[in-house]
Order: sequence, then C-alpha cells, then structure tokens
Amino acid sequence: MKQGDHSKSIGLPLTISIIAISFSAIFVKWSHAPASILSMYRMLFASLLMIPIVWKNRGDFQRIAKKDWLLLFFSGAFLALHFALWFGSLKLTTVASSTIILSLQPLISVLGGFFLFKEKTTVPALATMGIAIVGAVMIGWGDGALSKDAILGDFLSFLSVIAVVGYLLIGQSVVKKVLHWIYSFLVFFIAGIILAIYNACLGISFTGYQAQEWGIFLLLAIVPTLSHVINNWLLNYVNATTISMSILGEPVGATILAVLLLGERLIGWQIVGGLLTLFGVFFFLLQKQRPTPLKKGVRNGTYNT
Repeated sequence: MKQGDHSKSIGLPLTISIIAISFSAIFVKWSHAPASILSMYRMLFASLLMIPIVWKNRGDFQRIAKKDWLLLFFSGAFLALHFALWFGSLKLTTVASSTIILSLQPLISVLGGFFLFKEKTTVPALATMGIAIVGAVMIGWGDGALSKDAILGDFLSFLSVIAVVGYLLIGQSVVKKVLHWIYSFLVFFIAGIILAIYNACLGISFTGYQAQEWGIFLLLAIVPTLSHVINNWLLNYVNATTISMSILGEPVGATILAVLLLGERLIGWQIVGGLLTLFGVFFFLLQKQRPTPLKKGVRNGTYNT
C-alpha cells in the first residue's frame, strides 16, 4: 500500500473506532461489578474471541524477538492499568467528566512522541488539537458541584490517560514487527492475566455475578475492544498521537449515549463543546492525512517509514 493510499484509508476505520469506543463507558455504568473484574473479563474474553484468527497466524509467534516479548509485557501492563483506573473513575463520576479527561491524551502523547521518537507536528495540527481540547473541556464543565468522589474519579481518569499513552507509544514500536492480530491478542491476554493476579491478591471474587453482568463482560469484550484492534492495526500507518487525537471523539459519543441511555443531563455549552471537538478532530485528521515529502530516514510524525 502506497503512502497516499494510507492517507485515504484511515478515515473510515477511525470513525468506526470512535463509535465503538463510545459504548465502553455506558457498559461500565450499567455494571455493578468491581472495576478490576470488568477490566479483567473484558481483556480475557477479547483475547479468547481472537484465538481462531491468531491460530491461523501462529507461525508469527516465532518471529517475535526476546526484547519484543518484554515490550509486549509492558504494553499489556499499561493497558491493564489503564482499564482498571478508567473503569474505577466511571464508578465515581459521570460519563462526561470521566471521558473528558481523555482529551488530555493527545497532549501527553505529543510529549511522549517528542521525547521518545523525536516526532514533530505542524502548527495547524496543534491549532486544531487545541480547538478540540477546548471543546472537550466544555463537555465536562457542566458537571456542576464536584463531590470528593467525583474529584477522585477525575484523578483516576487522568492517571488512566498516562497509562494508555504508554501502551500506545510502546505499541507504535512493536506493532511494526508483529502482526497486529498477534499483538492485540498478546497485550489483551497479558493485561487480563495481570488483572486476574491483582484480583486474586485482593480476594475479589471471580464468580457469583448475575447473568446481566456476564452479558456486559461480553459486550465490553466485543464492542469497544474492536476500537483497540482497529487502532493497533492503524499503528502500522499513523503514529500514537494521531490515534490519541481521534479518541477525542469518544467524549462526544459517550456523552450523547449517556444522555440517551443513562439520563445524564447535558447543558448548552456541552453541546457547543461537542461540536467544537468534532470540528477539531475532523480538521486535525485532514492535516494528518495530507502526505508530505519524506527525507530519507526521517519520520514526518504521521506515517511510519
């Protein structure tokens, strides 16, 4: 696939990814299970569902270098930490407030990409990123008076952002060497095992949940996890900052779903903020999709060479 083809093909998968990930917060809100149990079963069920595809490509396991196994472990650990923290956040605060903190993800990703990979981005891209972040902040601003639980929930969500950026930055390096299906399966399974060990150490029950809860575990494994599979595949063509920026669409989608399905209230400036976020995401992706000439051995911050 040529570089120009990459620029034309990422729009649809990114849109599907945003829609899928927007359901994650809703499923968590519907559940009464502990956040670490939700996270564990989401990862383990997702990895189990991928076994048929992974089995067909099992020969790729032999191509994974020893040092890459270590990176895969840390990627899975960061992913486990992200879900445990974010699901915990959703137990304490509203969908809008929790998902809005995710808008800090591209900023942290830009910093991480700069220090680790010397990635650069354009001034127009930074401007549209700023517009989207302002819009995202407006979505969650209407949460009103904050309780201690809500403040803790916001803090947990912020920590989850740091964890997921670590996951993405590691993935940006490893996924070039490993088939994205194999990569997704391994990091999901590793995350699930780490969470299982955590739950066992704390004495959190693995069973005894109602049928509705098991249905939610399965939905979490299928619907929003589709977004992670798409994002892992896209890391072959775009960098972690682009993926992080597209995820800014999640606060919009999740907030709309929270209003429709959970009865959470939405005020005027949150609607305006949602429109600003969509505007920023759209024009940021336009900037990222314009192929620019590459000098030999230099990364342009969008397409991996």
